Amino acid sequence: MDFRVILILIAEALFAFLLLLRAGVLKSRRAVLVSVLLIAAAFTVRGLCLDYVTLDYKDFLSKWVDFYRQNGGFKALHYPLGNYNIPYLYFLCLFSYSSINDLYLIKLLSIFFDVLLAYGAMMLLGKVRESIPARIACFFTVLFLPTVILNGSLWAQCDSIYVALAVLAIYFALDDRPILSVLFFTLSFGFKLQAVFLLPVMAVLWLKGKYKLWHFLLFPVFYVLLVLPAVALGKPFLETLTLYASQTGSIGDGLNYNSPSVYAFFQYDPSVTDLAAASRVGIIAAFVFMCVILAVCAIKRRSITNGVIVAVSVLFAVGIPFLLPHMHDRYFFAADVLTVVMAYAYVKYAAAAPLTQFASLLGYHAYLKMRYLLLMDHGARALIVALMLGIVLFAQLLSANGDTGAAGMHTDAE
Repeated sequence: MDFRVILILIAEALFAFLLLLRAGVLKSRRAVLVSVLLIAAAFTVRGLCLDYVTLDYKDFLSKWVDFYRQNGGFKALHYPLGNYNIPYLYFLCLFSYSSINDLYLIKLLSIFFDVLLAYGAMMLLGKVRESIPARIACFFTVLFLPTVILNGSLWAQCDSIYVALAVLAIYFALDDRPILSVLFFTLSFGFKLQAVFLLPVMAVLWLKGKYKLWHFLLFPVFYVLLVLPAVALGKPFLETLTLYASQTGSIGDGLNYNSPSVYAFFQYDPSVTDLAAASRVGIIAAFVFMCVILAVCAIKRRSITNGVIVAVSVLFAVGIPFLLPHMHDRYFFAADVLTVVMAYAYVKYAAAAPLTQFASLLGYHAYLKMRYLLLMDHGARALIVALMLGIVLFAQLLSANGDTGAAGMHTDAE
């Protein structure tokens, strides 16, 4: 392995340690020592995954970077290439200038956001639970989460980017930094369309009083600023803004792609099944689910605590992709992380985290091993239980009518 790659990996490990120091959770020498050892282990595991090559990298990512390399890097950004949005393509263009193997650079980028993801989860938990041991445990649970390790350092995917940004966006809102929160939600959406699973949380944050209406106007402003460099390099402005709309046909016509969604329960023959009708049912169901959650929050807006925000985030991250058609194996990545936050915030509901992880891993296994460990309907059943746990917690917190405190904070003594 290139020595420069090892140095970057070490730098990212150091960054993880510095974030823990900045968060003020390392209160003793023992905590420092344990954290150093765990960080070293987490990055050793990731280092061992870096040489693994998947078909996604061979067939797509490597070819895209090579295209940019052969056509002048950023100068080639105006060409229609791939099915990723502009911000991620900025990085692929940048990587085309480096002599370091782009496989490593793509994975190192995701690993950097693995760290931010763990940090964001820890900070979000801190808005609900004061326990320092629980916050540290949350950080390392996310960092060692199997789907987090597999997604970036093995598979060379970038789901940690948009989810880290979305989790930090929720945290910044609860920390009374609304402009920064909207910026991070915009960045999350800018990197991946799947951020829409969590964007409804913004409405609940508004109901809680964390946003004013004018803050929502910042979203399109930030998004335009995000894509302007590509426009300056020759990308058509309207085409850039509507990129996601033009890519909807690229997700495929299948109702399910190794996903533990509700469609995993159904066997269908494309020659006789009305796929469009079946797809519409799922879309309507997801929309109704979202509207019901938002309506309940609107009615009980005075009872919205930080804990309710976490529960709502879990409901959206699990429920929306569970009901939607055309979902892929990695689309529950946000759910994987947010159920961990919920588990440490409310231990009674901790089972949601391993259930969600189990469901996601079935999809990962199907792709990475090209065979099923178990049929995906087993994962769908696990997600139903996880979703029910989230709903019970959501209802319980709202019915408490603010008894957990104005900020939704609780301590170990409660």
